[in-house]
Amino acid sequence: MRSLVKYSPLSADVLGDFDRIFDSFFTDSTLRRASSPKVDIRETEDSYVLEAELPGMNEKDIEVQVDDSLLTISSKNEDEKEEKRDGYILKERRRNSFTRSFVLPKDVDKDSIDAQFDNGLLSLTLGKTPEAKPKMIEVKGKKK
Repeated sequence: MRSLVKYSPLSADVLGDFDRIFDSFFTDSTLRRASSPKVDIRETEDSYVLEAELPGMNEKDIEVQVDDSLLTISSKNEDEKEEKRDGYILKERRRNSFTRSFVLPKDVDKDSIDAQFDNGLLSLTLGKTPEAKPKMIEVKGKKK
């Protein structure tokens, strides 16, 4: 069985490690910053299915890119709120971004990748090449 592998560059992810340590001190989800989405990957007979949880986003916020054998899911989301009351202005800005990459198995047909987004769940179907699919061999009897 071949599998998708999380891409990790050789350099240390010091800021990511710091964020994970820092996040573990908070139990209130509003205080934590999500560094990357939760992803489930499963293999079927003719494809791989990758599902990423992206709550609060829409399909315009998400970018899926394939470069050679690297599949990258990323998002940049900016939110700005301005409120004017009683002689003062309150401005809030929020920026959230992530990038998550996976090394694709050699049997993925890169031209048949399908991306669907519904209700906070990104589903990628990565079809396998015809050569990679199981093939039935007919068993013949001996000729007399």
